[in-house]
Amino acid sequence: MTLRNADSDSASEQQRTQASNQSRFRPDIEGLRAVAVLAVVLFHAGVPGLSGGFVGVDVFFVISGFLITRLLWREVSTKGTVRLRNFYGARARRLLPASATVGIFILISSAALLPVLQARSVIWDGIASALYVSNYRFIADGVDYLAVAQPPSPFQHYWSLGVEEQFYLVWPALILGTGWLVRRWHRRTSKLVTATQRPYLTVLAIVMAVSFTLSLIITYIAPPVAFFSLPTRAWQLAAGGVVALTSDNWLRLSPRVAAITGWAGLGVILLACTMLTPTTLYPGVAALLPTLGSLLVIGAGCATPTLGCGRLLGLSPMRAIGRISYSWYLWHWPILLVALWSLAPALGHTLWFGMGGALLSAGLAALTVRFIEDPLRFAPKIQKSASRSLTLGGIATGTVVFVGVALLVLVPLPVGRGPEVKPVALTVAIPPAGSPIASYDAAVRHVFAEVQAALAASANLEAVPSNLDPPLAQATPKDGLGSPTGCLRGFFEVGQPECALADTASSTSVALLGDSNAAMWVPAFQQAAERRHWRLEIMAKADCPFLDIPINNPAAGREYTECERWRGQVMDRLKTQRTRLIVLGMTRLYGANHGWDPGFTSYDQAWLDGLTRMVQHLRGIGARVLVLGPIPDPRSVVPDCLSRHLDDATHCSPTRKEAVNGPGVEAESRAVNAGGGQYADLTELFCTNDRCPVIVGNTLVYVDLFHVTREYSRLLSPAMEALGERTFAHE
Repeated sequence: MTLRNADSDSASEQQRTQASNQSRFRPDIEGLRAVAVLAVVLFHAGVPGLSGGFVGVDVFFVISGFLITRLLWREVSTKGTVRLRNFYGARARRLLPASATVGIFILISSAALLPVLQARSVIWDGIASALYVSNYRFIADGVDYLAVAQPPSPFQHYWSLGVEEQFYLVWPALILGTGWLVRRWHRRTSKLVTATQRPYLTVLAIVMAVSFTLSLIITYIAPPVAFFSLPTRAWQLAAGGVVALTSDNWLRLSPRVAAITGWAGLGVILLACTMLTPTTLYPGVAALLPTLGSLLVIGAGCATPTLGCGRLLGLSPMRAIGRISYSWYLWHWPILLVALWSLAPALGHTLWFGMGGALLSAGLAALTVRFIEDPLRFAPKIQKSASRSLTLGGIATGTVVFVGVALLVLVPLPVGRGPEVKPVALTVAIPPAGSPIASYDAAVRHVFAEVQAALAASANLEAVPSNLDPPLAQATPKDGLGSPTGCLRGFFEVGQPECALADTASSTSVALLGDSNAAMWVPAFQQAAERRHWRLEIMAKADCPFLDIPINNPAAGREYTECERWRGQVMDRLKTQRTRLIVLGMTRLYGANHGWDPGFTSYDQAWLDGLTRMVQHLRGIGARVLVLGPIPDPRSVVPDCLSRHLDDATHCSPTRKEAVNGPGVEAESRAVNAGGGQYADLTELFCTNDRCPVIVGNTLVYVDLFHVTREYSRLLSPAMEALGERTFAHE
């Protein structure tokens, strides 16, 4: 989402020596910027009726494509080349001081206000944003299951600046390359070189076609890639360029037709703002709406910039908003994160906080324009010197990077200050084969009792142990699961590679099956399999419970077709191989208001019926089935919480009543038993009668809101071994 990014459109910067449409100031475009930024800001502020306000970004892309292509074409057609130093100097002078100012504010405030571990992640976001590659960092987060569950970054809106800066690197080279080819062709054919738009239009048409095709394909396969990347957004920038190069054709429109065209375009933009939603598959086909609307408004304005909707867009209030749109965009997101994510949940009145944050960020934007943007942008010594402009941009970027690196060094990593605590070690004595089932039940009770003793000893632990395992600084979600690389399938992956561990030649085959909550038990079952000589196979996919119920893709906002295909493929494999024991694991936080609606809620009737059906299916292929009950809900991102409460770990330990859904567990147990499977209620492995401690002995239990650490999974290996052997013993 970038805004007001072509200084050539400013009245004070334009030369009016020619009466051509190419060099006229366009008040309607400044007003169109206002429409775009209002859509984005009010959408993020939670204003009802603007569920598609995010399309303001697309409007900015089209504006940028139009203005920059117009500027480059004017220079190529009159001088035969593009003065790259001047071009990049103008961009640096225009964009970098404001973005650096806001970036430094976000860095310092994040370091001061956020939990240390979260702050360090934000700092890395800031460094990537300063280097204008944050869009690719957010692509990686967008397709990563463990990153999707994290709070949004206050730098997330900088992704569009990355797209634009990358566009600025590519576009002049594309124009110069086309001009070079034209000159070579004319020399070869001995024709006179004339300034014609046709070759450039051809190049833009090719860019549009390729980019739009990529966008359509990738939107369905991996929406975050399509949303954040330049190759899948270039068609919108190119479309704006096409209007710039065909402005003479737009001039032929009669005033009446131009006015109708402009109003139609503005109506299409507003339609997109109100009809699309965050769950719309985007950009894809849906992005045609704001793109087409912007093209119509800009094209109509080539003929009649002060008539039709141009009259509305050219009003002083609209132009005033357009003038601060770039800085307003930069400020609005971090301010709204504080207003809506920090204050509103505790105090209510979300809309009022959203509007207050929007107004505050507008005020900050006006101050930024008054005291930073305009003074540096229009300072005669800087404006007239490409070298000074580039130096200014380099200083701005370098300062943000320096501040980010300095904060990484200065912000201390959280370290436990309490005395060392002895690690917990569990024992298990598995009865000989053929023993009565009561013996296996006794083995399970024994190891559960050992865990209960450790939980009781840790329930009132206050100071985080200095020998915490893993240390808080290493307890990041991306390090939280212990399955081998590639075995936990991502959102957009289908198929399941063979992931066999322990005694791979054994005839006793155990499959660990489910979503990421199944994968987190790999360390526990791997050790058990090594002791019991099982062949352990991992079959897991992010946010895809192995239940026959429809589900939505959390990263795509559409039906989770990859989940359905993966389940079918895994089921086909299970039918052809002789798996003796299938262990089902899954999170029970589906539908628990974590920013994603899967289409159902854990423990509801659809869930319970699906669980019974799936256990019956798996029993029907000849396997014994063990369903692992839920882990308690820790109610916070535990490493972040502990980093703020190093002297009071109990602050981060929820009560059993808060963390455990007792009726849900009982209903699941009945559903599994009805299907012929075994159900393991794991509550006693995490909670005393009163509390669910987040540190047991010296072991950190949770790595985030949804998963246990691999260390705690490994600690509970004897319990999983006893549960597995008891399931084998049941007929």
